[in-house]
Amino acid sequence: HGQAANIKSKGTRKNVQGAIESAISTLTRYKNAGENGIAIFVGSIIIGNNKSRMINVVIEDPPEAFISFRYRCDSKFELDQLEEMLIDKKSYGLFVIDRSEAAYGIASGKRIHVQEHLVSNIMGKHRQGGQSAQRFERLIEEAAHNFFKRATEHANAYWLPHLENIQAIIIGGPGATKDFVVKNDYFHHEIGKKIAKTHFDVGYSNESGVRELVDNAGALMGEIELDAERQVMNRFLEELVRPHPKATYGEQMVKRALAEGAVDKLLISEGIRGKDLKLQCKKCKHEWEQRVKRTSDDVSCPECSNSGDSIRELESHSIIDVLGKSAEASNTQVIYISTDTEEGAQLMLGFGGLAAVLRYPWMG
Repeated sequence: HGQAANIKSKGTRKNVQGAIESAISTLTRYKNAGENGIAIFVGSIIIGNNKSRMINVVIEDPPEAFISFRYRCDSKFELDQLEEMLIDKKSYGLFVIDRSEAAYGIASGKRIHVQEHLVSNIMGKHRQGGQSAQRFERLIEEAAHNFFKRATEHANAYWLPHLENIQAIIIGGPGATKDFVVKNDYFHHEIGKKIAKTHFDVGYSNESGVRELVDNAGALMGEIELDAERQVMNRFLEELVRPHPKATYGEQMVKRALAEGAVDKLLISEGIRGKDLKLQCKKCKHEWEQRVKRTSDDVSCPECSNSGDSIRELESHSIIDVLGKSAEASNTQVIYISTDTEEGAQLMLGFGGLAAVLRYPWMG
């Protein structure tokens, strides 16, 4: 705090000192940092119309232990350690190819990421006048070889830095090319060791083909959670249409079911955003609670209408954290549903992002 007094800019000095005071106040609420440590992010953010507001976010129980103590005063929050904790350690390389195109990527946890789609320049079967059939065939095969080499080298370069976290490489395509590139050792020898023996037929060798590959290889890719998501969403939808359903949805109904211990599986869309804030007006000292969809949303005092820097954030609880604690108290399994699948999109758009499979029929 003393060093912050040397900051020349009055506005920056005020924001930094205010953030330090807020962080110190937050720390007094904790007897210790817990087994894995604690992270506190405090700062002043722009909320529009030349207004700013102090925010205070606490990560109380990170999924892994922090490896070092860090204090940073910067224009942005340092999230490197937290982001590294979120990297899924179980992933699969995906590769689809034919003579006209190829695509590759990775499936990790609930995500399918297509890194690149490549198109070949292999000539068609018709040959130009004056060229012998043998020479034309040789040119075609040379172009094919160069394309196979280019596609596999690009995939090699993408996978090799992460190879220790890749469980297997899954190969697919609409024809025999997929088998040819594996049999003829186009892939790096270390990657070759991880190529699954079963290759899969898919309709295309583009982004759609990569996603079809995940569908076709679902049983093989047991660690990929997309199949599990579909299954639990299908179970929820089936229960919902029964005469006495063991399912409910919507925040209020789900909260009530959790409170009564009726929830077996809590389904939370990863598309859900929102926080419940406890706020205080610095001028009139009024305190109130308010929900915001985004941290940058402007808030104003309901008593005196002041806003921006006049508002102090006392507490912040994400909707997901609140539901998670309720689920833990009732021994409920929490399943996070991505929006990458049709079922996941349906949960977010059709059911408000929250649903539950119940232990018994419950009408609320």
